[in-house]
Amino acid sequence: MAKIKVLVIDDSALVRKVLTEILNSDPEIEVIGTAIDPYHAREKIKQLKPDVLTLDVEMPRMDGVTFLKNLMRLHPTPVVMVSTLTEAGAQVTLEALELGAVDFVAKPKIDLSNSINDYADEIIQKVKTAASVRVEALKIEKTPVTSLDVPDKLTADAVLPKLDKMPSHLSTTEKIIAIGASTGGTEAIKEVLKRLPADCPGIVITQHIPAAFSQPFAQRLNGMSALDVCQAQDGQQILPGHAYLAPGDKHLIVRRSGARFYCELNDGPLVSRHKPSVDVLFRSVAQSVGHNAIGVMLTGMGDDGAKGMLEMKQAGAFNFVQDEKSSVVWGMPGQAVKNGAAELQVPLLNVAAKLLEIIKKNKV
Repeated sequence: MAKIKVLVIDDSALVRKVLTEILNSDPEIEVIGTAIDPYHAREKIKQLKPDVLTLDVEMPRMDGVTFLKNLMRLHPTPVVMVSTLTEAGAQVTLEALELGAVDFVAKPKIDLSNSINDYADEIIQKVKTAASVRVEALKIEKTPVTSLDVPDKLTADAVLPKLDKMPSHLSTTEKIIAIGASTGGTEAIKEVLKRLPADCPGIVITQHIPAAFSQPFAQRLNGMSALDVCQAQDGQQILPGHAYLAPGDKHLIVRRSGARFYCELNDGPLVSRHKPSVDVLFRSVAQSVGHNAIGVMLTGMGDDGAKGMLEMKQAGAFNFVQDEKSSVVWGMPGQAVKNGAAELQVPLLNVAAKLLEIIKKNKV
């Protein structure tokens, strides 16, 4: 099998060296070149024809976003952005995802040579994912499994115990929409929220995203949606016309008090190797909202959320997923279909309309 050819673009010699070593450590990847800036990269792309680029967000002479605009216009190529964990870095990275970058990895600010190795598995997986994306169609085939060791994969039990019997939810008719997403999800969530009206039921969202990025992402969503979108706060009541995004370093749990629902933030361990975890959110919705919930799984790598979505279905919720054709990665939605948790597969641009149709028909 041919190796995935990668071009690393970064003005830092240390980052180029570390990324090259990490990527070359996987037998399915080969770094065929490096470039110190977009001008240098332009010539390397013509000569080497890489399958994937890793692209620094902030570089001299031409920033990564400007280069990405030109690249996607003239020579569309799968790109994984390498971003600093700052608010400025978050804003630029979110713009890059809008322009067609497949995904991003965080660049640690301190003790770079050691700490970036902690991200080796993530970087390798995301490069492999990007290599399988057809940029024009935003579609991916199966993602190869990395050969590196990975952390223990905990279930939602580590944060929220599973109940033997679901409580009754007959005392309230309040609806809650729960959305989970990962790779490609920032754009998918945007496409859904901007099509929903201001009187929509309350929405809770878990997107796999770093802590420094979740607040800017929520602000970005708020600026283009009729809904009031915010980063969830502990104890915040979930209200119609509002959407609550899990912070990038906390699990989001839905709790019920009487006929009202509230956000609870939990600093427990990684679940399904993520914090926030979709499995944790969906389990809490199953337990607190039951048949009054709608579950939606959008594009994402892995299987986080599939078990929680099945628990939602068992509690009476109506669930559906983004279809494979419109997903950047059909890992999470595909797993939810495989385990029987989802009723329907819906193209991304029809997700909002499907939500409104389900609410109108009182199917939850």
